[in-house]
Amino acid sequence: MSIKAVNVRNQFRGRIARIVRGDVLSEIDVQTPSGTVTSVVTTRSVDELGLAPGSEVVALVKATDVSLAKL
Repeated sequence: MSIKAVNVRNQFRGRIARIVRGDVLSEIDVQTPSGTVTSVVTTRSVDELGLAPGSEVVALVKATDVSLAKL
């Protein structure tokens, strides 16, 4: 699968490190070269996509608001 319509800065390739399954939503930790990216997706999507620890994935980030604080 080729993902070209998304800015490359918003894509993080990695492997699933952990999945915390819930009845409706699941939390997925993806280990990337830049660090861990965590996503919350429907548990149904986890099952339909066959996601499991060790699966190679691309985390696509869409941020509509980013806040910064000076340290």
